[in-house]
Amino acid sequence: MSIRFGLIVGLLVAILVTYLTSINPARVHVALGGDWAVDVPLMALVAVVFVAGAALALVLGILRDVTRRYAGRGDSPVRAAPAASGAADPSWPAASEAAARDALIDRRRWADALEIQARVLQAAAREDRAAEEATLAGLHYEIARERFEKNDHTATTSHLKEALRVQPGFVPAALLLGDAYLKAGEPREAQRVWERAVEVRPALPVLARIEQLHRAGGRPSRMISLYQDALARHPDNPALAFGLGRVYFELAMLDEAAEQFQKMEVRAPDLPLIHAYLGAILERRGQFREAMEEYRRALKQGDGIEWPHRCAACGATHSRWVDRCPSCRRWNTSRP
Repeated sequence: MSIRFGLIVGLLVAILVTYLTSINPARVHVALGGDWAVDVPLMALVAVVFVAGAALALVLGILRDVTRRYAGRGDSPVRAAPAASGAADPSWPAASEAAARDALIDRRRWADALEIQARVLQAAAREDRAAEEATLAGLHYEIARERFEKNDHTATTSHLKEALRVQPGFVPAALLLGDAYLKAGEPREAQRVWERAVEVRPALPVLARIEQLHRAGGRPSRMISLYQDALARHPDNPALAFGLGRVYFELAMLDEAAEQFQKMEVRAPDLPLIHAYLGAILERRGQFREAMEEYRRALKQGDGIEWPHRCAACGATHSRWVDRCPSCRRWNTSRP
């Protein structure tokens, strides 16, 4: 109920009381305590009681709305003030909710932030929807991680499936959903989840999970075809080419591995991992002097043991894949 509406109702009640009092002169003797008593018109007394009850209801309603809007499960999200200008800022509600969401995210209150983010996404402009969807998926993922640690399989899978519904290429959710199925003793479901994720985006950690399943099941040919198929769809992805060479090496297919790494050396001569594997291949062949030279090149160029990644949002570099960029704090932005 707005204040203006309340004033109008009060004015109408006052007019009605005045009219009814004029045609109903009956009075009531009201004792207020001790020797203090007054005679008031009956209709005025009825009106006072009515107005007092309405005012109390209005105050309680306002308090309830304020509590729901600002308290947010026992805490008050920070709301940014609108810009001081002559005209109202139409983006003020969305901006204030985003500020409240970010404050909750910083405090790792994922569930509260998720509730706000659903409204932020609904109000987002078309060009902002992809980023807001990633945030929504990220919040579902973080809640699922907490539930996964508490062995709540139902809540874990529910939040992760919702994250993948919002963004099918959300790698962190696909990884954890497969892990949840493995933990529940359902390796086939885990493999289905990871294979669907690879079709959307062949991320290295997902490929590594599928590779582990094939290795455990004694299916080496599937390990090779896994990377060959991914590389056929993404021929310019050096991380996939490296993955194929690594699988060749682990299966003792040294000629194929050497050919794969030599091709990569032309495109990326400064990656220490390539020279480390070339050195290992030469060592297995008994070419120790050449192997030591490759090892020296690997050590000279760095000590990384995993494929380096870069954040697609802010450009920060990582020594390996990460689910959330430590620099810009965005989810699912790590690229090889």
